[in-house]
Amino acid sequence: MTRTAIVTGGARGIGAATARRLAADGHAVAVVDLLEEHAAETVASITDEGGRALAIGADVSDADVVAAAVARVADELGAPTILVNNAGILRDNLLFKMSDGDWDAVMQVHLRGAFLMTRAVQAHQVEAKWGRIVNLSSTSALGNRGQANYAAAKAGLQGFTKTLAIELGRYGITANAVAPGFIATDMLRQTAERMSITFEQLLEGAAKEIPVGRVGQPEDVAAAVAYFCSEAASFVSGQVLYVAGGPKA
Repeated sequence: MTRTAIVTGGARGIGAATARRLAADGHAVAVVDLLEEHAAETVASITDEGGRALAIGADVSDADVVAAAVARVADELGAPTILVNNAGILRDNLLFKMSDGDWDAVMQVHLRGAFLMTRAVQAHQVEAKWGRIVNLSSTSALGNRGQANYAAAKAGLQGFTKTLAIELGRYGITANAVAPGFIATDMLRQTAERMSITFEQLLEGAAKEIPVGRVGQPEDVAAAVAYFCSEAASFVSGQVLYVAGGPKA
């Protein structure tokens, strides 16, 4: 059955791969990112393949903007019943160097953003008596040097996910989280720069530490998200699936 999905942070990387995968599965997809022109690139790749998609520029940490964005999706694509909270930023630094702004910015996008989007979308899901919520966590939720803010946010999303599963299950809504490990995305280029190495060196070094012998690709994560969004996952809720090429980060 065709549904309407919203994917935040859908302009590139995991978000873009997820938007394309959900479209390939037959869903209409609203691609939300901070700048509409960036989201439009993902939308073009979907429509070129015959899918239905809409680009929306929105700051997910702004309640009024989120409400307007979700209302626009409902008007133009249909009531959204699938939500993938993928929007995220990095502001890495060691604790003693981390500024208030670095901490707050990460919390605003990851946690407040997921909260606002979910609160807005769940109204449509409850009315439809069907819904899928997938939150993007990370292996960094287990702790990672230089990422006190990011790790706390990603761990927080796991608690948020489990609570959603408890509260919304009676309405036919499932909530799960996907926690990627080392995935080759543009966001990690910032990490390479911080480490003063090339992106290729970062990928090569990471692959040696991963049991399956390679780094992950955005499509690996998109496949896991697609499963949680499917009818086949209707009895799976409140779970965290690590997509990391091995049993730990």
